Amino acid sequence: MNRSSRNHALMGWILILPALTVFVLMILYPFVNSILISFTDRNLIYANAQFVGLENYRKIFSDINTLKLIWTTCKFVFFSTLGPFFIGLIWALLMNQKFKGSEFLRGVALVNWIIPGIAIGFLWSWIFNGDYGILNALLVKLGLLDHNVIWLGGKSTSMLAVVTARTWQMFPWYMAFIMGGLQGVSAQQCEASRIDGANNFQMFIHVVVPAIKPVLTLILILGAIGNLQHFDLINVMTGGGPERATSTFATEVYKKAFKEYSLGRSAALGVVWALLLSVFSGFYLKRIQED
Repeated sequence: MNRSSRNHALMGWILILPALTVFVLMILYPFVNSILISFTDRNLIYANAQFVGLENYRKIFSDINTLKLIWTTCKFVFFSTLGPFFIGLIWALLMNQKFKGSEFLRGVALVNWIIPGIAIGFLWSWIFNGDYGILNALLVKLGLLDHNVIWLGGKSTSMLAVVTARTWQMFPWYMAFIMGGLQGVSAQQCEASRIDGANNFQMFIHVVVPAIKPVLTLILILGAIGNLQHFDLINVMTGGGPERATSTFATEVYKKAFKEYSLGRSAALGVVWALLLSVFSGFYLKRIQED
């Protein structure tokens, strides 16, 4: 390697060193440390920790609640991804028509996404409140209910409430990305399909969807990854209850660490969580490489 090449290599390392340092300190070190902690009985009460091998993992997979945790996490991710996706798709198609006032409606819709998740959690907790919530008052007024429903306290309704709140929060995000994809749809191809006699639905299926398919695939994967990590809204509205009906990996890791004080069990559960996340991340990286 000549002097010029060495200088270029040195300059490259100097340029990436700040980002590499942040990555090591903020991501790599905590992740490796969590893996090491998962093999110990470390907790927040006692300073000393002992190596216990795979005992924490054995307890996790022998616990019947783990299967329930995986099931509720999958339910939350599935419905909280597809719900806002379809609403965002419909809203994007409407806003793409560029009628009078469409820009204003587009801007108003984005407000949902800007509001912090904790504030949205408190807002929807009030809406779904079983005693004085506006939803119960409205449904009783319309004659659809004859008594108040404890939405956040029922095992069959709490997940619906959380998914509804998450859908309201995230559909503008999907709308924004889909609208970006719609800008790349060929106007000439749409016009040609019109001339061939295609109706709106046929044009959407055979022209629009193939054109924005890469965008749709990416936002579905990213949406699933985001929902798999989501914590604040669930924690504010239900805390994972009632009876673990809305418990996900995010809330359970928090509970093990800061309510049961078991850092070892929490770290082990976090490693399993990270492995599950890596599956979706793999799909995302594969999609990026294909494009």
